[in-house]
Amino acid sequence: MDRVLAARSQSLRGILMAASWNFMRVVHYSKTVVSQGAQIRGITSDFGHAWSRTITSSFVAKTPTSNTVELLGKAYPRDDYSNVTEKILSKVGKNLHNQRYHPLWLIKERIKDHFYKQYIGRFGTPLFSVYDDLSPVVTVEQNFDRLLIPKEHPSRRKGENYYMNHTHMLRAHTSAHQWDLIHSGLDAFLVVGDVYRRDTIDSSHYPIFHQIEGVRLFSSHELFSNIKDGENLQLFEQGHRTAHKQETHTMEAVQLMEFNLKQALTKLVTHLFGDGLEIRWVDCYFPFTHPSFEMEINFQGEWMEVLGCGVMEQRLVNSAGAEEKIGWAFGLGLERLAMILYDIPDIRLFWSEDERFLKQFSVPHIDQKVHFQPLSKYPPLINDISFWLPSEKYSANDFYDLVRTIGGDLVEKVALIDEFTHPKTKKVSHCYRITYRHLERTLTQLEVHHLHQAIEESAVQELGVEGRF
Repeated sequence: MDRVLAARSQSLRGILMAASWNFMRVVHYSKTVVSQGAQIRGITSDFGHAWSRTITSSFVAKTPTSNTVELLGKAYPRDDYSNVTEKILSKVGKNLHNQRYHPLWLIKERIKDHFYKQYIGRFGTPLFSVYDDLSPVVTVEQNFDRLLIPKEHPSRRKGENYYMNHTHMLRAHTSAHQWDLIHSGLDAFLVVGDVYRRDTIDSSHYPIFHQIEGVRLFSSHELFSNIKDGENLQLFEQGHRTAHKQETHTMEAVQLMEFNLKQALTKLVTHLFGDGLEIRWVDCYFPFTHPSFEMEINFQGEWMEVLGCGVMEQRLVNSAGAEEKIGWAFGLGLERLAMILYDIPDIRLFWSEDERFLKQFSVPHIDQKVHFQPLSKYPPLINDISFWLPSEKYSANDFYDLVRTIGGDLVEKVALIDEFTHPKTKKVSHCYRITYRHLERTLTQLEVHHLHQAIEESAVQELGVEGRF
């Protein structure tokens, strides 16, 4: 593990996509460090441009010919918001988290098993119910509005998400199901599923990843029953919003909720990583919780973020029909945990069907330790591409999607290595370096040449750029 730790740690620091809510976070580090057994605060407790030529492409762009997007037996009318690609659609329904002995399945099962055993209901049955097969197609209302995400919030941008049309999209987080499940009467549940976000291309980012979401609601009796004179305490008040509480919550309720939440999540990560784990909590902002926190763990000398959480906004809880209860919620990325726990260096491996990868996770018991033995690392082939940007809006994520559509998982990384503004015309040029590497064999120069040429020509046709190839 030591020989790959430094490289892996550097990549893990960039896994911003893998934590549940952090594509809309604002973070403030708190001074509190919580280690195992500690009490929680608040409770007593320019080279690429040197040679270029402009090309006229004969490449036929893969423009959709159908007026609808068809997925999972349903048809969605296309409109000016439709941007989901065939490459992405081909991944929907794979459900890696439900494939037995897949590393993401192992993580899911370990978390599920922990909650089943740790939290028992009145009749001896698990308190938390689990939903791991909900459709990834949700409404914009479910994904944003019901979670109180402002209309102008950058997380709603077309460049950040995969839209079927202006009313439906592929969920950007499992939080999209919170409201519906609470509205159905549930007060303790886990949601596991694939989520979709447009993003950069490297060893720790992928447009599809997997999350697990947890929600628990408490009545006044449930929260205060083990507190001395708890019958005199209240969940709600008409107060003022501060950095530590919502206007409708009493300080006593918020302190207990924070303690309960952090205690539950400390137990979870201790179950996953083992005893003696150093933990710290980071104050942050999410639209749907307040106060909000991120948990970081000190794993082999590196502080790593593993999840986001907080006390649910009461407006969300009330609108879902649970006005008499208060709740907490958390979300974490399965890929992030698996890459740390199993020392998996490249996120593309989760989509591999290579038996040399998959058989390493075929274990007799879900809690058996697994140390991933790397497959042979085949040599990379690197090509640069530069072009003048169109005068209209250009999104780097559009280019990344184009590269993914053509190159698929043969593309290991795309990096913007130079940005140049012409002093006279003021036109802007980008130069990207594309690293090609197959996970299971050596790529040939001819293969990569054809792929790279297709990317060049498609960029001209589809994105309206002026190639400097």
